[in-house]
Amino acid sequence: MRNRLRFAAVVALLTLLLAPAPALARSDQGPPATVPALTRWTPEPGAYVYRPGARLVADDPAERRVADTLAGDLRAAGHGSVPVVRGGARPGDIVVDVKPSRSSLGAEGYELHAGPSLSITGATETGAFYGTRTLLQLLAQGDRIPAGRTVDVPRYKERGVGVCACYIHVSLPWLENLVREMAYNKLNQLLVELKVKSDAHPEANTWGYYTKDEIRQLVALGDKYHVEIIPEINSPGHIDPWIENRPDLQLTDSDGNKQPSRLDITQQAAFDYYTSLMDEYAQVFTAKSWHMGADEYMLGSDFAKYPQILEYAQEKYGSGATPQDAFVDFVNRVHDYAAGKGVKLRIWNDGLTGANTVPVKTDTTVEHWLNVAVKPSQLIAQGYSVMNSSYSLYLIRGGFHSDTESLYEQSWDPRSFEGEKLTSSRGVTGAKISLWPDNGRGETENEVAVRLWPALRHVAQATWGDPHPDATYAEFVARGAAVGHAPGWRDLTRVPVADGTYTFGRSFTASVQRTADGYVTLRSAAGCLAISGGKLTLNVPLQPGVEATWDTCDPSGTLQRWELEPVAGGYRLVNAITQMALSVTEDGRIVQYPADQRTPAVWHLS
Repeated sequence: MRNRLRFAAVVALLTLLLAPAPALARSDQGPPATVPALTRWTPEPGAYVYRPGARLVADDPAERRVADTLAGDLRAAGHGSVPVVRGGARPGDIVVDVKPSRSSLGAEGYELHAGPSLSITGATETGAFYGTRTLLQLLAQGDRIPAGRTVDVPRYKERGVGVCACYIHVSLPWLENLVREMAYNKLNQLLVELKVKSDAHPEANTWGYYTKDEIRQLVALGDKYHVEIIPEINSPGHIDPWIENRPDLQLTDSDGNKQPSRLDITQQAAFDYYTSLMDEYAQVFTAKSWHMGADEYMLGSDFAKYPQILEYAQEKYGSGATPQDAFVDFVNRVHDYAAGKGVKLRIWNDGLTGANTVPVKTDTTVEHWLNVAVKPSQLIAQGYSVMNSSYSLYLIRGGFHSDTESLYEQSWDPRSFEGEKLTSSRGVTGAKISLWPDNGRGETENEVAVRLWPALRHVAQATWGDPHPDATYAEFVARGAAVGHAPGWRDLTRVPVADGTYTFGRSFTASVQRTADGYVTLRSAAGCLAISGGKLTLNVPLQPGVEATWDTCDPSGTLQRWELEPVAGGYRLVNAITQMALSVTEDGRIVQYPADQRTPAVWHLS
């Protein structure tokens, strides 16, 4: 476990992140710079030059959807308004072709040909879309693109990021930035472990949840940018966000103690509760995969403390059954329920210890993060598809951060699992990086982003093509800097007011100072405004209704950092860590609440 970045290091990284992208030296005979790097490039004489008057030529509905998205992104990137037209191309045009006959391109590959005009061809709409991401990266470096041809096909079908917004709410703009960046770098799968505010089970609606409309908005963006957004409700362990107010569903140990983080898998009511949540998620998620977690069920304990689990297993599977069989039984029941809805199941690997006699259904995808007795090669030999979700790819708030430079220099690729390096990619679906909030106040969202973007580009490279396209990591970083951020990416570190002293309506007067990570602190004679009371979850005061206090100022105190959110009539104050907005009670107290529970205060600054 590594210490989190020192404050000064974060400042330096943030400065690098926001600096203008340097040009990356290249020869017109070599492939132009992209992330992932182009796998095959055949240079030709001349260049394609993007000029005013360029058109997007697209005929059928799939082509026009790709072209319409590209037109919006060209506009967002400052390249002007480009019409989408039908018919033949003329010099300077960009042609989008979807040709199913080009089956060698696969489901996501494309061909890009730059000359007097520029053409992008995919066998599918997704393939053509990825060709437009390459075009946008090339135009980010200038309007002149060397003439040539590339056929670019990914090595792995799953290329992703996982975000646990499971306890600590992650803001929607931050997640939307992530979707855009993923698509820009040809990543196609976002796993989100989070809570959707439930109508069926209001007792479960502890913060930080997302409203159904927020999830619909995020999923629509994912659909537009060809990023599949896969939901997860972790079970039967780590399910305390859902059952902390349902002691009737909590596993009870041999001493009579309730276990709020463990679902009682011997109860039909527990299974019914979980599947009802799956049904509710199906109202807003469109993915054809469901992640149930299934990790660390006995973390800090063991099956011997719960004799009812062994009893359940033996009643169902005979006297030779083990407690692990009851666990696998629950996984398989969820599998069958999902399959009945046309959805495939995904789980973490650590529950598959070899202590079971009942196998997990083999069409379950196993995401391997921990080195346990059953190795990836064994899982693949048993017929499972395995995704590499290695601990070495983790970014933990206030904890371990993936060493991207070291992984790059090792030419890490998805065959490199925890505890085993495979010689073949057979059975390996791909890889993803994972963001966990173990110490929720350890870093702000903006600080996480500083560490995320290099790691994201690295996993994009390692899952799409050659894991080591440049001689040094510094050159690879320069490649990423050259292509910059995705069109539509929002700089969430901008502060809408200058540093100074302001009066916030009739509530208080404070000095507003920008922090290095793009928030503000509010300092008065009494101290710095903070949220520091109430019940802690992952070291964060997530209890709605907690009163804001003036605490001793601490430059490293993330709970003293605030987002000034411009709204009609003034500004809202949102805590950088709890992601709750401040409201004013009838008796004048300033308290935090989710915006859908209490209307946030709007302060006019003078």
